[in-house]
Amino acid sequence: MKIQSYKELIVWQKAMDMVANVYKLTQDLPKEELFALTSQIRRAAISVPSNIAEGYGRQSKKEYLHFLSVANGSVCEIETQLLLCAKIGYLSEESIKETLQTLSEIGKMIFSIRQKIG
Repeated sequence: MKIQSYKELIVWQKAMDMVANVYKLTQDLPKEELFALTSQIRRAAISVPSNIAEGYGRQSKKEYLHFLSVANGSVCEIETQLLLCAKIGYLSEESIKETLQTLSEIGKMIFSIRQKIG
């Protein structure tokens, strides 16, 4: 059965859940980080499902690969920023554990899709 919409992609669904988790996590960041870390992490998180959807919607293999690459870059960015938040004591390692696991899964799924269509 062929996928009719990006909304059917499990990687997109996981990415949407990840965004919701990131928003909950970043609520606990200090208010002075609202326009720095909080904003940056949230924008990177939104970028993941957005780029998966946009690439799928372009209906071009080359563009889909490009947008998946951008989404994967955002996955790495979020991981780095969450690890930084833990390192400087803004978030606990325990609080970011599940989101880091989800990001790892998303990264693997993006890699797999890129291998299949590339």
